[in-house]
Amino acid sequence: MSEPSQTLDGWFCLHDLRKIDWSSWKQVPEEERQAMVNEFIRLLETWQTIEEEETGSYALYTVVGHKADIIMVNLRDSINELNAIEQEFNKLRLADYTMQTYSYLSVVEQGNYTPPKDGSDPLDNPNMRDRIYPILPKWEHICFYPMDKKREGEDNWYSLPLEKRVELMKAHGMTGRKYAGKIKQIISGSTGLDDWEWGVTLFAHEALQFKKLIYEMRFDEVSARYGEFGSFYVGNILNNEHIHPFFQTN
Repeated sequence: MSEPSQTLDGWFCLHDLRKIDWSSWKQVPEEERQAMVNEFIRLLETWQTIEEEETGSYALYTVVGHKADIIMVNLRDSINELNAIEQEFNKLRLADYTMQTYSYLSVVEQGNYTPPKDGSDPLDNPNMRDRIYPILPKWEHICFYPMDKKREGEDNWYSLPLEKRVELMKAHGMTGRKYAGKIKQIISGSTGLDDWEWGVTLFAHEALQFKKLIYEMRFDEVSARYGEFGSFYVGNILNNEHIHPFFQTN
């Protein structure tokens, strides 16, 4: 039997993707639309307060293409809090004009984790703490996708020795380091929480960097031989000052 790797787990994460019923939204009087958008902004302000208190984080982006119109990402200490956030949004009047097209539940993790030999608390290390309790960057673009490791015949990730898996992931990480400062990556584990095993959330100032990074990583053995990928969701930052224009109908 292959030995499982340990993970250090942090905040739970919910990706909530919504499509807007623009036809119905256009029929709402302008004054009512503005009131509903303001109500949504007040909810976002509570998320911002949580982030400033460093007890969670959030991101709000549009989604380009047919899969959704917006993606809301929230990080919290428990899935109870994430469920409450989801219900808070659903109770907004604005939510009546949206449909949830996809959602993804996971927990931010540091993979292939080795506990300190001196028995110290790993969360005393600010770098480690920032990795599992991250403040999501408000960069220009987002790219989110779920993924698995293969379990097929000789291409079974879970039958590899731990040492080999660590070696392959280290080489994979070296590719990622080339994009430091260009891409911020959040890895969240979802085995037992959702249909895939990991969620990958990338933030960039230039969307082209997503293509460059992911293409280059496809040549790493860990992706070329063992990686399986779900749908990709890519979009643009939706700041508070852009929310009213986004929901305008003309």
